[in-house]
Amino acid sequence: MDIKVLGTGCANCRATVALIEQVAKARGLDIAVGKVEELREIMSYGVMSTPGVVVDGKVMHAGGVPSREKVERWLAA
Repeated sequence: MDIKVLGTGCANCRATVALIEQVAKARGLDIAVGKVEELREIMSYGVMSTPGVVVDGKVMHAGGVPSREKVERWLAA
C-alpha cells in the first residue's frame, strides 16, 4: 500500500501523517507514509487544499485532517 500525504508541512499535514501512522500501528501494519511537499507535485494530483491523502495513486482526501474512521477504512481495504 502506497500512502502519500500532500502538504507543505503545516500542523494539519503533520497531524495527518501521525494519525495514519497511529492507525497502522494499532492494526499491526508496517507501512511507510510518503510526504509530498513540492507545490507543483501536489497540484499534479488536482489537490488545491491541503493536507491531501493519496492511497495507491488515488486521491482519497483533501482539505483538513481526515477522521480516524476514514483512515481505518483506507487501511482495511
